[in-house]
Amino acid sequence: MTVSALDHRVTGYQLDHAYWLGKAAKLAYSGEEEIRAETARWGFDRFRFLHVVRDLPVPLDDTQAYLAASDHMIILAFRGTEITQIKDWLTDATTPVAPGPADRGLVHLGFDQALATVLPLVCQGIKELRTNDQSIWLTGHSLGGALAMLAAATLYFEDPNLTPDGVYTFGQPRTCDPRLAHAYDEALEGRTFRFVNNNDIVPQLPPEPVFRHVKAARYFDRTGALHEQLSLWGGIADKVGGHTDELLLPGSDALKDHPMDRYLENIEKNL
Repeated sequence: MTVSALDHRVTGYQLDHAYWLGKAAKLAYSGEEEIRAETARWGFDRFRFLHVVRDLPVPLDDTQAYLAASDHMIILAFRGTEITQIKDWLTDATTPVAPGPADRGLVHLGFDQALATVLPLVCQGIKELRTNDQSIWLTGHSLGGALAMLAAATLYFEDPNLTPDGVYTFGQPRTCDPRLAHAYDEALEGRTFRFVNNNDIVPQLPPEPVFRHVKAARYFDRTGALHEQLSLWGGIADKVGGHTDELLLPGSDALKDHPMDRYLENIEKNL
C-alpha cells in the first residue's frame, strides 16, 4: 500500500487526506521540536506550538495543540490524553456542563475548560499564519477530537471568516448536547468526518441522553472495513456497549480499538 503525498491544495473529503490528518493527530502527542521537524518534512514552513497549563484538578490541567502552515494549507491539531486519565470525566453521567459557542446548546464542562484557555492563542495563530487565504483543517484523537470539534464550532459561530474547511476526528467522545450537535451539523455539514474504530469505548461516552455526537461518522468494522455510517451492530454497541468502568480495564477490546495507530492501520487498509 502506498499513501499519496500530502496534498496541500486538497478540497473536500478524501481518504488520503484523512490519513494525513490522522498522522497530524498522532503527532500532537509528541514534543515541540519533534512536531516542528516532522511538519517541516511534510512541507509546512510556519509553525506555532500551543501549550497552556491551568490551575485545575487533574486530569484536564493542560492543553497542547499546534498549528502548521504552508502557502495553501493550515493544520490545527489537538493532543489527546490517555483513557485512564479521563475515565471519570467520560463515565460520569452527572458531569457539569457549560454554555456552548455563541450560547448554542451545552458542552461538557471538562472539554470546555480544556479548550477555553488555548482558544485565544488558536485564533491569534491562525490569523497570523493565514496570509494567503489558506484552507484550514482541524484534527485530533480522543480528547483531542472533542477539542477539534468544539474549536470548529467556536470558529464558525464566533468568527465565520475562520470557518474550517474540514474537521477530521478519531475516537472522539460525545462532546455536547443535542441542541449544539444539531446546530453544528447544519453549520458544518460536509466538512466534519468523525472516525470510529469498531468497539472503541471513547466514542460511546459520556453517556446519552445528555451528550450526543455530531453526525458524519465513518465506521471501521471488526475487519477494518470502512463504512460511511454505523452499522446496525455498531449502533447497538454504541447504545449498550459499556457505560461502566469494567470496559475501561486494561486489555479490554474497548481499549484496544482506541489507539491512534489502530485508526491509521485501518485507513491504510482501505486506501
